[in-house]
Amino acid sequence: MNMSTLINPSGYLAGQMLIAMPQMRDARFSRAVVYMCAHTAEGAMGLVINRMFNGLSFPDLLEQLNIEPTPLCDPIKIHFGGPVEAGRGFVLHSTDYVQETTLVVNDEVGLTATIDVLKAIANGQGPARSLLALGYAG
Repeated sequence: MNMSTLINPSGYLAGQMLIAMPQMRDARFSRAVVYMCAHTAEGAMGLVINRMFNGLSFPDLLEQLNIEPTPLCDPIKIHFGGPVEAGRGFVLHSTDYVQETTLVVNDEVGLTATIDVLKAIANGQGPARSLLALGYAG
């Protein structure tokens, strides 16, 4: 029996982390830690959680989206979520913030990919814990 069966009897990895083996030659995933947001027979979607997206700050992103940044936005960093749809934003967050469009991964983690979560974070009304990523790993 493998370890994933012990952790999740379904055999799927949603809510788990994948860590790239040292032998990984694909530069996009070398030394990557990927949080699996969804994993079913139809496919998988995860976010690289240990890489920063350099060159764009959260306030700059908000301004591009015509959202007024507040001082709360300054310390928020943007992560490189993966090579797929690199211009699309995803917020991995605590489940104290759940909207109709939120994918609830488990009791503690949700994923929201709408502009509303960015507005809520900018105004201090978003989730208590969050990670903002551009792109995803499919």
